[in-house]
Amino acid sequence: MSRRTQRRAGASSKLTSIPMAAWLCALVAFLSAASWSLITPAFQVPDEQAHFAYVEELARTHRLPSSSTQEYAPDEVFALEGVEAPRVSLQPEQQPISSEAGQKRLESDLASGAESSSPGIGAAGVAASEPPLYYALETIPYELGASGSVLDQLTLMRLLSALLAGASALFVFLFLHEALPSSPNAWTIAGLSAALLPLLGFISGAVNPDSLLCAVAASIFYCLARAFRRGLTLRLAILIGALTAAGFLTKLGFLGLAPGVFLGLVLLAKRSAPAVGTRSAIRTLTLALAIASSPVWVYAIVNVISHHKPLGITSGVITATASHHSLISEASFIWQLYLPRLPGMHVDFADISPIRELWFNGLVGQYGFEDTSFPRWVDNIAVIPVLAIVVLAARDLFAHRPTLRQRIGELSVYLTMTLGLLMLIGASSYLSFPSQAAGFPEPRYLLPLLPLFGGVIALAARGAGRRWGAAAGALIVVLFIAHDLFSQLQEIARFYG
Repeated sequence: MSRRTQRRAGASSKLTSIPMAAWLCALVAFLSAASWSLITPAFQVPDEQAHFAYVEELARTHRLPSSSTQEYAPDEVFALEGVEAPRVSLQPEQQPISSEAGQKRLESDLASGAESSSPGIGAAGVAASEPPLYYALETIPYELGASGSVLDQLTLMRLLSALLAGASALFVFLFLHEALPSSPNAWTIAGLSAALLPLLGFISGAVNPDSLLCAVAASIFYCLARAFRRGLTLRLAILIGALTAAGFLTKLGFLGLAPGVFLGLVLLAKRSAPAVGTRSAIRTLTLALAIASSPVWVYAIVNVISHHKPLGITSGVITATASHHSLISEASFIWQLYLPRLPGMHVDFADISPIRELWFNGLVGQYGFEDTSFPRWVDNIAVIPVLAIVVLAARDLFAHRPTLRQRIGELSVYLTMTLGLLMLIGASSYLSFPSQAAGFPEPRYLLPLLPLFGGVIALAARGAGRRWGAAAGALIVVLFIAHDLFSQLQEIARFYG
């Protein structure tokens, strides 16, 4: 048997070894996101027009966007005007066109746009500063739909994001398979809950790099959990390094996760040293870190050669953050963004409670341009099942506290990844403070932590005990089915009611 045949057989064996329940979770996530993509009108997701413009510029000119203005290509402008996106956005009383006359006018506008379209002018709005990996992938469905209109291309591009939602749910399941090896029922419960999370479906039903970032982060969580359970092999180290590089190439938000990933590689290399030797462990670690950080070094070198700041726009963010008020006021702001204000702290959020208004209510459901949400009483009722899940998860953690002490290194990695992401979100939000005290933080930026969300659900199902575990798990899944269904109905009522 040739090496190529052996490699194919090995890859086929690995795919077939994935539990059927994992594929089911992936299918459910894909179908949910695909459903969201069909019911959400074109360009009624935050920044979707900018992300589309980035893909169009990359596909047409084979260059990265160099302008952050909103001077989009003519065909996209015609499409935006045709679907009346500016009129509908942020105005819940306004709805997309629904009459036959409006549909004919839209088709005419799209045809006019196609006839007068020309190569992009290098403008991608707020998306211009983002890395190119997601947009490069989206050029595939963009080109496949080139014979149709902008809306045809957008539909195909959204379906690619929906596939990435399936990948995210798959790796959430596999992460729990490694992290909680003795709880197979909990894997499925948590995997389905993650797959049905409305926020995942909403974002992955649109053209948005968060969908790829979520999938990459979930795969890294899985690889780290596998390495902590089975050991850091050379192949697994290279894979973690490659996925980390992919994260850097996907979105700037990955910078928050990177410190935790690097910490994980160091701890894993240290753990493997007695078995493979110190030199071998160091070589494996060095290779993984070199692969992981390669996009950053290449980016810095290109910027230096081009006489720009080494980290480009990130350098500006760091400088602006450091010069904006003081580190103490910034730390106070970030603390209040996630936790109750301590005595003596300056009041940064006088009119709202970020924990409740931004994070909790946002996770319960805020769609469109954050102008579509549930009634207040729904947010209040949602507190009950959330508290029940947290209590059950805490009960399970308390029951398994000896195991927690044995896995303190692994848990510290996940904690570092979480804190790093929260700090990055807080620091980025602080740049616009106080003019927009609550303008930047959005729950979708927490999607890279989806595996940990699945972990909480799995612990809750296990925390219900053997007698009630199956019933509790079924109830949790039913709740998420209802949550996703009624969230989509809210979207339908907003745009088509």
